[in-house]
Amino acid sequence: MFKMFQNLRNHIPYVCTLIVLIFAQIICDLYLPTLMSSIINNGIMEENIPYILRFGGVMLFVSGFGIICAVIASFLSAHVSADLGSVLRSRVFRCVESLSLHEFDNFGASTLTTRTTNDIIQIQTFTILMLNMMLRAPLTAVGGIILAYRQDKGLTVIFAMAFPVLVALIAIVMGTAMPAFKHVQTKLDKVNLVMAENLKGILVIRAFNRIDHENRRFDYANSDLTATYIKANQIMSFLLPGFMLAINAIVLFILWFGSIRVNTGEMNIGALTAFLQYAVLIFSNFVMFSIMFVFLPRAQTAAQRVSEVLETRQEILEPVIAKIEENLKGVVEFRNVTFRYPGAEQPAISGISFLARPGETTAIIGGTGSGKSTLVGLIPRFYDVSEGKILLDEINVKDMAQKELRVKIGFVPQTAVLFTGTIADNLRYGRKRATNEELEYAAKTAQAADFIAETENGYDTMLSEGGGNLSGGQKQRLSIARALVRHPEIYIFDDSFSALDFKTDAALRAALQKETENATVFIVAQRVGTVMNADRIIVLDNGAVAGMGTHEELIKSCGIYQDIVSSQFSEEEMV
Repeated sequence: MFKMFQNLRNHIPYVCTLIVLIFAQIICDLYLPTLMSSIINNGIMEENIPYILRFGGVMLFVSGFGIICAVIASFLSAHVSADLGSVLRSRVFRCVESLSLHEFDNFGASTLTTRTTNDIIQIQTFTILMLNMMLRAPLTAVGGIILAYRQDKGLTVIFAMAFPVLVALIAIVMGTAMPAFKHVQTKLDKVNLVMAENLKGILVIRAFNRIDHENRRFDYANSDLTATYIKANQIMSFLLPGFMLAINAIVLFILWFGSIRVNTGEMNIGALTAFLQYAVLIFSNFVMFSIMFVFLPRAQTAAQRVSEVLETRQEILEPVIAKIEENLKGVVEFRNVTFRYPGAEQPAISGISFLARPGETTAIIGGTGSGKSTLVGLIPRFYDVSEGKILLDEINVKDMAQKELRVKIGFVPQTAVLFTGTIADNLRYGRKRATNEELEYAAKTAQAADFIAETENGYDTMLSEGGGNLSGGQKQRLSIARALVRHPEIYIFDDSFSALDFKTDAALRAALQKETENATVFIVAQRVGTVMNADRIIVLDNGAVAGMGTHEELIKSCGIYQDIVSSQFSEEEMV
């Protein structure tokens, strides 16, 4: 938990001011019972009205000053805790952005969302309580015991008997509640997972009439979370009533033994009143301190989960000295590349070697699961190769800074990904300083200009989450236009034409051929018609190269390629 507080270094002046204000408030609180004792003994008992009025005014001033200090301290603690939450959210977000795909999959989107939101809120809540109570409760207890001891030494024995009981109560409840709240966070992850899957898969759920099934699935996860939460809070529910019972018993003992001492003349009424006020002050602060412990198990669990993300050891590391050529040509070479997903027994691709030059188009084709997307995903270092090398202009991509490497690549993913905002905003995602003319030219090349013109606001048309108000083909064309806006040296089209009709596909490929004539182009595709004009076609089978060459060469020499072609064309068309 205290690792989280290391992020408060920039708020040390606020924390120091907070400590001063709390210290001033404690002094005011501890001074009030002494004033009350003096008023009772020297004012009320002596019927001295001027004395009562004078010291009563002092009490009002001290009380008012303490309240002002408390309000300012509360404001500062809220400010510091909110800033801590902001810093942690920013750090977690940036850490998630830098995770490799394998590390991201290990956590899962639902739990990362929970850790960025709910978990950090738990840490914020605990921080407010800690800043207010961590110092106030111990200092009030120490100061109160000293001043109570000055009022009467005999009654302070009650404190010595009460404190071990209260500490034991806290220890028992905390030891039982900590594991329970850890389970709560896990169950919350499950609810978020079911909810996220339902939101993403709503069309499939409705198409297969699985709404009732998904309702039952959510109800089960929700009920499981509720039951776990109730169990955890039932444990915590013993804490405050237990404290109140103990405090009332302590007050009763003080009144009982204090009245005996007053009757015997060993103690005056003012001292008993002050002692009773000190006892209430000490133990009421102890109750507030215990409330902090109510939130401690949740905050501790949340801090562990946030730390797991922040302390994740990244698999893909930046080189010590990043190398990148300013005038990158775009020559890509695979040298005996093998890649194995972490934990997998068999490599996804193995022994891949080829050379791709600017002005050439390299197509990758093969059956489902043959390793096509894995192969092109290694170029921008979404994963690092297990064996072999990938060279970019004779430089190992591992020796290049990821940011500098990826700025040279225009990547169009298998599933078109768009963001909330205008069409122009999404196109400028490729290059934020692109002019309107460049956007229009890229859209025209990607065969997207026509449907953009038909929208009400053209390039200023707002897209819903994930581009939900566009068809699959429209989203793919915008994804391609986004890559074109970047004017990269290397283009990677990962099965980016699958949602296009044959006419649009042909027109798009013709336009791309002109636009990318000086770039190195990689195309992953299922359609032979998309790749048959490529300079080099790599046929993959179970992660290995089954054939490599032009369409004419492979149609004669590669059986797997012949099977793919025959499944898509008639014998007349193959000739």
